[in-house]
Amino acid sequence: MSKLIISPSPHQLGNNSVKKMMYGVIIALIPALGISFYFYGIGALIVTLTAVVFSVIFEWLITKFMLKQTPRIIDGSAVITGLLLAFNVPSNLPIWIIIIGALVAIGIGKMTFGGLGNNPFNPALVGRVFLLISFPVQMTSWPKPGTQLINWYASKSEMLIDGEMVKMVGENRLDAITGATPLGIMKEGLGNGEAMSKITEQIPSNLEMFYGNMGGSLGEIAAIALILGGIFLIYRKIITWHIPVSTIVTAMIFAGIFWLINPEQNADPLFHLLTGGLLLGAIFMATDYVTSPMTPKGMLVFGAGIGFLTIIIRVFGAYPEGVSFAILIMNTIVPIINKYMKPKLFGAVKKVKEDK
Repeated sequence: MSKLIISPSPHQLGNNSVKKMMYGVIIALIPALGISFYFYGIGALIVTLTAVVFSVIFEWLITKFMLKQTPRIIDGSAVITGLLLAFNVPSNLPIWIIIIGALVAIGIGKMTFGGLGNNPFNPALVGRVFLLISFPVQMTSWPKPGTQLINWYASKSEMLIDGEMVKMVGENRLDAITGATPLGIMKEGLGNGEAMSKITEQIPSNLEMFYGNMGGSLGEIAAIALILGGIFLIYRKIITWHIPVSTIVTAMIFAGIFWLINPEQNADPLFHLLTGGLLLGAIFMATDYVTSPMTPKGMLVFGAGIGFLTIIIRVFGAYPEGVSFAILIMNTIVPIINKYMKPKLFGAVKKVKEDK
């Protein structure tokens, strides 16, 4: 007698396979990846290749030699983990730190729980938060756009860049051409007692942030590219609109409330949308099939919780950014959401009427 084998989530009804959906996400990330290469050059390319290659290697090694299973790295899930990890770190991050991040993301965030379909937390965010806690200086030294084309090949010397003499030091990288993200500038300025009207003079315009000309990680820039990727995913029915829309709308509502209460101490909603990792998190990370709720109602609650926590952390927390922590916190609540927001059982209503 043949047995029906049901694998762990993600489950998808239709012609799509896990492999097709994973590669669909990779395609959706290409516009943002291209813009990050344009602004950060060879540094962005090396960070991305390192994160992807070592994520795939670590998954293959753990699957084959520790779990004693047949490696299935061609499904694309390890590639996505590497891409998203790269999107969450600076483009001048040393290679050895990226390798550690890939090991933590795959080894602890994913394979410890049994691999694809079993991990309760987004693996890339596990790696990112681990690096942020372990290497706070390197993880918060953001290169300025347009200064990374020569970072990885520069020798120990001095050269003139944008009219400024910069000294090459250590590991063939430019350690001097760094700056804070718009969120970091805002947090530091408010901490020093400055008003938002003064702080806005130090940060890029909304238009510049929209197309990506600002400091930050690879995935914090180019709002337009991330939005295009999200539209592609929804159009191809790889994700639904529930989590991205509820996350973004909730974040903007609460950001708007704080801004209306005191506009000199709080940024406007559009600033919160265009800067930081809100769009990346809402579209590409919170929608992870394994770590998000199963029902549309549950997805709306999940996304609303992420949007709310993101703004709370940004406004009141020590870190200028809060998307990663918000998603990981809401990941822990997903089992509860799934328990109390189940779809009605097929035939349940009819059976109750018949009993009466």
